[in-house]
Amino acid sequence: MAITGDDVSLDQIVPVSRDFTLEEVPPDGEIYILGSDVTVQLDTAELSLIFQLPFGSQTRMFLHEVARACPGFDSATRDPEFLWLTRYRRPEPEPELPTPLDCNSAAGTWLGCATIGGGGSNFDGLRPDGKGLPMDQNPSDQDKPESLQPRQNKSKSQITDMVRSSTITVSDKAHILSMQKFGLRDTIVKSHLLQKEEDYTYIQNFRFFVGTYNVNGQSPKECLRPWLSEGIEAPDVYCVGFQELDLSKEAFFFHDTPKEEEWFKAVSEGLHPDAKYAKVKLIRLVGIMLLLYVKREHAAYISEVEAETVGTGIMGRMGNKGGVAIRFQFHNTSICVVNSHLAAHTEENARRNQDYKDICSRMQFYQLDPSLPPLTISKHDVILWLGDLNYRIENMDVEKVKKLIEEKDFQTLYEYDQLKIQVDKKTVFEGFTEGELTFQPTYKYDTGSDDWDTSEKCRAPAWCDRILWKGKNITQLSYQSHMALKTSDHKPVHSLFDIGVRVINDELYRKTLEEIVRSLDKMENANIPSVSLSKREFCFQNVKYMQLQVESFTIHNGQVPCHFEFINKPDEESYCKQWLNANPSRGFLLPDSDIEIELELFVNKTTATKLNSGEDKIEDILVLHLDRGKDYFLPVSGNYLPSCFGSPIHTLCYMREPILDLPLETISKLTLMPIQTEGNGSQLERPLEIPKELWMMVDYLYRNAVQQEDLFQQPGLRSEFEHIRDYLDTGMIDNLSASNHSVAEALLLFLESLPEPVICYSAYHNCLECSGNYTASKQVISTLPTFHNNVFKYLMAFLQELLKNSAKNHLDENILASIFGSLLLRNPAGHQKLDMMEKKKAQEFIHQFLCNPL
Repeated sequence: MAITGDDVSLDQIVPVSRDFTLEEVPPDGEIYILGSDVTVQLDTAELSLIFQLPFGSQTRMFLHEVARACPGFDSATRDPEFLWLTRYRRPEPEPELPTPLDCNSAAGTWLGCATIGGGGSNFDGLRPDGKGLPMDQNPSDQDKPESLQPRQNKSKSQITDMVRSSTITVSDKAHILSMQKFGLRDTIVKSHLLQKEEDYTYIQNFRFFVGTYNVNGQSPKECLRPWLSEGIEAPDVYCVGFQELDLSKEAFFFHDTPKEEEWFKAVSEGLHPDAKYAKVKLIRLVGIMLLLYVKREHAAYISEVEAETVGTGIMGRMGNKGGVAIRFQFHNTSICVVNSHLAAHTEENARRNQDYKDICSRMQFYQLDPSLPPLTISKHDVILWLGDLNYRIENMDVEKVKKLIEEKDFQTLYEYDQLKIQVDKKTVFEGFTEGELTFQPTYKYDTGSDDWDTSEKCRAPAWCDRILWKGKNITQLSYQSHMALKTSDHKPVHSLFDIGVRVINDELYRKTLEEIVRSLDKMENANIPSVSLSKREFCFQNVKYMQLQVESFTIHNGQVPCHFEFINKPDEESYCKQWLNANPSRGFLLPDSDIEIELELFVNKTTATKLNSGEDKIEDILVLHLDRGKDYFLPVSGNYLPSCFGSPIHTLCYMREPILDLPLETISKLTLMPIQTEGNGSQLERPLEIPKELWMMVDYLYRNAVQQEDLFQQPGLRSEFEHIRDYLDTGMIDNLSASNHSVAEALLLFLESLPEPVICYSAYHNCLECSGNYTASKQVISTLPTFHNNVFKYLMAFLQELLKNSAKNHLDENILASIFGSLLLRNPAGHQKLDMMEKKKAQEFIHQFLCNPL
């Protein structure tokens, strides 16, 4: 049976913009569709609709330091939205006493209406959770990065590794708040509500199901109920994560996969039959997917839903490894659920640790109030972390591992577990808890059986699939694997929790609010605020490319509540230069309270060129403004060490000596030299044909890595990148000791940092137009400036050499064309992301040169 929104009165239901199908009619007369765009329940007592718009994922896959994001989904796509309706209209609210769980009170809104993922009361600014703000009627995650950008207008990718633990969080009951929507009085009310939260809330336990399953690129072949619902009471909340959802190249490079819908439907069908659930959110990064469901009766108490992704694959673009997360407010408790897939292979312990730290530092959830900094994972009351963490059993041979498993001596085996060892060292998951492992390792099995891996590699069994948690009032009820499911070479794992959530007592809340308002009536706010600063001048010494430096100071407030903010200087668009960031940049201080401000200096490809040339210097003045008070002027100074990263190709060709051995005047002159003068070097030393730094990296890889498995697909280590940069800038590459993966990633970062790409911006559109025509493509390349032409041919020759060893390194033309296509061909229009068609044309253009003689 088909039905459209026009078949139902607008007085009863939210309009539906397209057809949907009713797939199943249970005998009780209620109708539910799971796994489709609309879920409808019909009976004689009520009509309710859950309306889901297509899932719009903002896939921010970029390196912690690299200012570049992968192509995402259509910007017009809206996140899933649920509108719960009944026949009874909401009475008009009383402005004097806002209730913490009010829904949007616009005319025509129904009692009990709640939007999962957005929306809230017109008084949400005074909610005790301290976060809600009146929202647009049509909230969209896709609009958020621009509409909620902080004053400085920096892109997330430019400061993504500069996220620091901020005290502006609800869960920490901070003393610093800011509400642009409301005045000083409302901000003070909100602050006191946070401090007195225990006076009007109580703890209530809710049952959470947390599950993880690496499906090895398979489609669902079995019912998932043995994993999701058998032998347990119906959970209140489901958090279900997958890894390796799709291993195809199409999913890897273009992020589309039909398996998302397949596994979503399989999960929906496997949920507990004794309850009815609504999908709150789905987030996916290539093969890493996380689903969040809640019981229908809890939907009105879910708010502020946000989802984000962090890719930790090569250059941060490739989402084959990384994490996805969903954060939300449940009653008055903030919860963050993280699903991660960390680096593989026993020897990659350090890489796994770095992946974990990158996810923690780069995962940012934008808040409704644009004056507040993004929330990080740690700034939540409850954190649930699941996934294929890939930690293995170390220092024990395969047969010994299997013998201990056969004897069920898991305690002895656990002593050799890499995750346990790393947690004990406090290198990862500090403060997290994991239940006792009473089940056998979940990896690696022969697909379709319970037999250990019999392939040529004969992987040792390991507890790769784990669930950890952090927070108060959390009790783990069970933690087990499920041997009955045999679709994958992993076994699924689940854990049940009782989690104590803070629930608001409306009567106590109103009394608390009244007491705060009465006390404020007695407060005199006419005084001028005054603060003291622990430091007023800041000097950053020997700043290096992509190496964060931090200076901090403390603001101590006097006896008058005050707002503070770093403000723009006259005729400037931002309160500071692009390489600088203040965290937090604005906020609110209660009387006699302190806040630490961190000044973070970070030079990336956007700012390096002008610092190399001397057009910009590490010099700035910050203006700290107090509302109704004085301004404080904070000088910032320092020196930048020039680098080959961020230098033009032709400039590097004229630098026969390492860049750090040259006078600053010479570096400035060569950097500012127009690209067209490269052939007119009568007064300059005879140039090199290609930059020596490029030759050093390619030569290193040619000598050491042509047979390296997963080259250009597995990331390197950040500490090794810093050594590689220093060696290149000093010309001491012969002394380099670094992994092949780190050198390969440094090569990609070098190419991305070029202010003018290898294929010049002027040739960009011609290249796309002639992709597929090799003769015309070669003609376009021949028109490039000499040094750019040389570099392009040199790189193509090297990549062809790699392809001759594809049996060992597992590279093919498509992989290399996709990786290098977006680096060598860049859109000249403000460095905007390539759309899918442009990306495929760029890949096709490079593909030609890999498959044909140069």
